[in-house]
Amino acid sequence: MFRREVLKGAAATLALSCLNVQAQGAWPSKPVRIVVLFGAGGASDTLTRFVGEKLNTYFNQGFPVENKTGAGGNIGMLNVMNSPPDGYAIASATIGTLSINQFLYANVGYDPAKDFSYVSRIWENCNVVVVSADHPAKNMKEFIAWAKEQPKGVTFSSSGVGTTPHLAGELFAKRSGINGVHVPFRTSATIEVIGRTIDFAIDNVASWVPHIRAGKARALAVTAAERWPALPEVPTMAQAGMPDFVMTSWGAFVMPAGTPAAITGQLSKAIQEILSQPEAKERFLKIGALAVPSTPQETAAFAAAERIKWKEIVQLSGAKL
Repeated sequence: MFRREVLKGAAATLALSCLNVQAQGAWPSKPVRIVVLFGAGGASDTLTRFVGEKLNTYFNQGFPVENKTGAGGNIGMLNVMNSPPDGYAIASATIGTLSINQFLYANVGYDPAKDFSYVSRIWENCNVVVVSADHPAKNMKEFIAWAKEQPKGVTFSSSGVGTTPHLAGELFAKRSGINGVHVPFRTSATIEVIGRTIDFAIDNVASWVPHIRAGKARALAVTAAERWPALPEVPTMAQAGMPDFVMTSWGAFVMPAGTPAAITGQLSKAIQEILSQPEAKERFLKIGALAVPSTPQETAAFAAAERIKWKEIVQLSGAKL
């Protein structure tokens, strides 16, 4: 009788396991929404939509993209955090929301290490110092000299307080000795910089490559350690005369905490396959970014390491909210 009961229990456990596998294997059985934390047309939005389109084909299921902006990306993160952990909500998170905002805001409303299940990194890019194509400064040295001559200082834009463009601009102003006035926007202020209502920006390369190539904007330097593949003709900050100024940004997909590992693993595997294709790599490079897929474990570890670095940068910049 004991053996019979053991066999019954084993059979029941096996049946339950099979049901769980079938349930997880059915994912996705309906559209999976991807929340972009910033406005349409920016780097995060453009690259996320490309991945979403590829996921549509890969899973034969819709992956619609929604833009939920505000508070440096925190609003969109909270929206996904409060969604059911059933695999049908993804946040296209950024370096800001996963490794910076918690050091800027008194209360972001979420813990990036505990309130999300990590899936994969998506993209990496650096920032580029840009001015209008008709700006009198042709290089970094000339721009700093010009900026110091402006009696009211100079303005620089970003896609929000605490974003890498904001922190980079603050550090640049301190290091160069110019009077920089920060003007935040909901997304990249490309029109304002090109039209010279804003003097300069240190913004994501991916947002600016099309305008630089179209001759509407002038790139003075990139914030990578080496010259960036999408703009090989543009010097690094060190080459332009400002050493120790390396700042890269990145994006990653995360889901609500508690999302089954089978789902995050399945999605991560799909993203790794998609972004390993030559077409994806070329598409990212044309936009100005690098495709950098990773496992859920690698993604979580990377974000944790970045928090250590950016905590120090935030403190150095003096930026607070």
